[in-house]
Amino acid sequence: MERKYWNINLEEMLEAGVHFGHDIRKWNPKMAPYISVNRKGRHITNLIATARFLSEACALVYDAARRGKQFLIVGTKRIAADLVFRSAIRARCHYVNKKWPNGMLTNWSTTEMRLQKFSDLSNKQKTGRLSRLPKRDVAILKRQLSHLERFLGGIKYMTKLPDIVIIVDQHEGYTALRECITLGIPTICLMDTNCDPDLTDLPIPANDDSISSIRFILNKLVFAISKGRSHSIKNR
Repeated sequence: MERKYWNINLEEMLEAGVHFGHDIRKWNPKMAPYISVNRKGRHITNLIATARFLSEACALVYDAARRGKQFLIVGTKRIAADLVFRSAIRARCHYVNKKWPNGMLTNWSTTEMRLQKFSDLSNKQKTGRLSRLPKRDVAILKRQLSHLERFLGGIKYMTKLPDIVIIVDQHEGYTALRECITLGIPTICLMDTNCDPDLTDLPIPANDDSISSIRFILNKLVFAISKGRSHSIKNR
């Protein structure tokens, strides 16, 4: 796949603030290879490294999408929630942008049961069967449906474990990351200067506290996934 499809422009990364890291007192020494300089008490990420890893990640997700693999995008911090939702919709990916349900992947059988209940309640509401029940029961079931929609709405069409998980923030998504490690699911993770790159399969050194930085990274990955889907082997 030619890299022109996801051209990584250093000037655009600078404008998006991808290079801004954390205060030097909050850094993880394992991120040293990805840091270029300390500026006014703040680490600056090496954008050459970011471009290289981001390009590798784009090539990986493009090829996976071309082979029909399924993705899960995880970003539960408030500033990332809407970006994760929009990115997942664009690329037809599953997503979690609220609190991560503990054991969502490692206790997949339980998650499947909750998804089935979610589907049943949704169907009852759509067909009007819910409104035929006593008012008290309707109120209880609607609260349950609202709760399931909030926490499982992004994976309601997920019928099996994802093939690749993209995590926007390692610290916020740590539980999700640990579940992926336990199950051997490959992960791509945005890595700010306070993160541990050894925990993910493909780290992308980048500012994970800036909307513009997160948007830049997700846009590249989503574009590569969308391109991969359009060139799907199944369509040939």
